[in-house]
Amino acid sequence: MLTALRRLTGTWFAKVLFVLLILSFAIWGIEDIVRNFGRDSAVARVGGEPIELPEAQQAARREITRIQRQLGGAMEITPQMSGAIARQAVESLVLERVQRQEAERLNLAAPETAVRDYVFSIPAFQGVDGRFSRPTFDGFLRNNGLTEQNFLALLRADLERQQMVGAVRAGAAGPDTLTRPLLAWERERRVADLVILPLAAAPEPPAPTEGQLTRYHENNPDRFSAPEYRRYTLAVLSPETLASEIQPTDDELRAAYEARRDQFETPERRSLEQAVLQSEEAAGALAEQWRGGAEFAAITEAAQQAGGQAVSLGTVDRSGLPVPELATAAFALSDGAISDPVQSPFGWHVIKVTGIEPGSARGFEAAKAEVAAAVRQERAADIAYERANQVEDALAGGATLAEVAPRFGLALAEVTTDSNGRAPDGQEAALPLSGEPRNMALRAIFAAPQGEAPRLAEAGQAALFAFSVEEVKPPALRPFAEVADAVRAAWAADARRRSQEERAAALLAAVKGGKPLPEAASEAGLQPRRTPPFGRNPAPQGQNPGQPQPVPPELLQPVFAAAPGEATMAETVEGFAVAQPVEILPFNPDADALALGQVRGAVEQAMLGDLEQQYLAALRARAEVTYNEQVLGQVTAR
Repeated sequence: MLTALRRLTGTWFAKVLFVLLILSFAIWGIEDIVRNFGRDSAVARVGGEPIELPEAQQAARREITRIQRQLGGAMEITPQMSGAIARQAVESLVLERVQRQEAERLNLAAPETAVRDYVFSIPAFQGVDGRFSRPTFDGFLRNNGLTEQNFLALLRADLERQQMVGAVRAGAAGPDTLTRPLLAWERERRVADLVILPLAAAPEPPAPTEGQLTRYHENNPDRFSAPEYRRYTLAVLSPETLASEIQPTDDELRAAYEARRDQFETPERRSLEQAVLQSEEAAGALAEQWRGGAEFAAITEAAQQAGGQAVSLGTVDRSGLPVPELATAAFALSDGAISDPVQSPFGWHVIKVTGIEPGSARGFEAAKAEVAAAVRQERAADIAYERANQVEDALAGGATLAEVAPRFGLALAEVTTDSNGRAPDGQEAALPLSGEPRNMALRAIFAAPQGEAPRLAEAGQAALFAFSVEEVKPPALRPFAEVADAVRAAWAADARRRSQEERAAALLAAVKGGKPLPEAASEAGLQPRRTPPFGRNPAPQGQNPGQPQPVPPELLQPVFAAAPGEATMAETVEGFAVAQPVEILPFNPDADALALGQVRGAVEQAMLGDLEQQYLAALRARAEVTYNEQVLGQVTAR
């Protein structure tokens, strides 16, 4: 057999077969390399410089974290929102690259000392003593997914950008040809004749016929229809639903109490006054003066004369004094006592205790119930996440929520509600969720198709929920007999509104026909009035309490758009209003130099912003920016 094989390998057929096999294995073995040859793995390129996928994903995560902090951590991120956030994050990286490349072209640089001083000046990184706090800085980096090198690089790029943009912004100035007319326009006032037609003053319409009411009912289905209702089963897995299963022993509770002892102890607090001077001799002399009975006002004056200062520290506990030497001295004194001079990095301190609030502590027995609740909550949260996998496996295996709930301790509700969680009787249905988690669950339930298999979803606050929609009842017009009273009331309100609108329109037509508004109003049996001078903007809320506005807010813009003698009309919250400007009171910009300066400043800020945006847009247009749409789709903020 072996001899035959050796003979076969020497033939041309075998040699061709081996070559084909080698080529096949070569191609198959490097399939990925061949397949991806020539492909770009970058999300985008700016002037040839790549923005790689990991960097874009990290930027998207930072952006969603920022948005959630602003709008609340329980905000639900939809796939559409995720895609928009991802593109926004990539665009920010593109603009950052464009500016950095321009800074390099201009040979701009930010010295290390400038970057360091910039970091030290950021208030968010300063401790209680007003100095740079390394732990606070490290916490900021962790919360934002940044390394120190990344953050410093961002700051350096920002300083370089400020140098570029600052040069562009420096030339903007608000010209008088713009600021003066703008202030005159803003401060212009007008006087008008005004007629108000409130709905409450409309004549009572004649009683409608049954036919009128039924047609009104049919023609306004949106007013008299029941909302969409859904019959569904909702199961919730949360620490609250599992807490009753946990029964900690006394030993466990005592251990938990010891771990939380500071929560049940109120530290001693002291009211303190202190003087700080630069020499021990001056501090010692001030302490003697203080012990001699001098009032704090005298001590304050003496400290200032000696080149120091005296301040009241208020009431603080030991941790409220950041300098250990001061805390030790202050809490060793009796009430009313004055310390010897104590040295710190700020100078020499003299402290007086003006009051003592003794600390208190709750023993184990007094805090036992609270400790037990906390322990149950913590353990239940751990159990909830452990059971989540078991629940998902059971649901994937075909189990119903009614079967899963008792096995794994889920709270179960089988209800019929609208999208607001109200039952058909108008009462709020009892659901095992509340607040924003409840709203999240309802949004998911009313967005899901009927019959979709249940699966677990997060609802915030360590709560998980699953649901199944058994029935969907679409919106339907309620029977007339059921809503007859509501139909009658709505019909009457519309009739009163039409009546006042017709009277207002007739009044407007009379004025446009040449009659002054007061005359036309008197002929129509209406009461006109002349307003005092008023401006374009209504008085701020709360200003001039009890005094009504001269003109309804809805009428301001039409009145200022009308010429003197030209009537205008608007619908208001209370009904309708007709007005006729009778006098324009121009404003002289030179009469208020402060206001002119404020307008000039606002104009300059707007111009500066426009110049900066135009400059950045020009830089971006000049840069060679390309996007890889296939890779861009892989950037996600979730």
